[in-house]
Amino acid sequence: MFTEDLELHAEDTLGGRISLARATSGLSVEEAAERLGVLPESWKAWECDRDVPRANRLTMMAGILGASPSWFLTGQGYGPLAAPETERQVLRDALRQATADAEALNRRLRSIASRIEAS
Repeated sequence: MFTEDLELHAEDTLGGRISLARATSGLSVEEAAERLGVLPESWKAWECDRDVPRANRLTMMAGILGASPSWFLTGQGYGPLAAPETERQVLRDALRQATADAEALNRRLRSIASRIEAS
């Protein structure tokens, strides 16, 4: 009973959701940290809610563990047990975001170029 209560409480935090997703994926802390390119100590700190991953690490973690970044942060969205078809939607969303980022960068580059030409 205590273990179940602890697990339910852990799922209410970012660290608890990271731990749950890692365990669901079958990865050890060391394996997950290696895939993400961080030290195991950093991963352990995230799971224990002593620290939080940066946004880019959280996004990469979501891809590795098969859950949405919003699920890690809020518990809303798809978790690690989501159906495989959600991966296609995640990829579409990532492509849409990357395209928007590229368009914004192109606008900024054109603005800078025109300012250079005007001076």
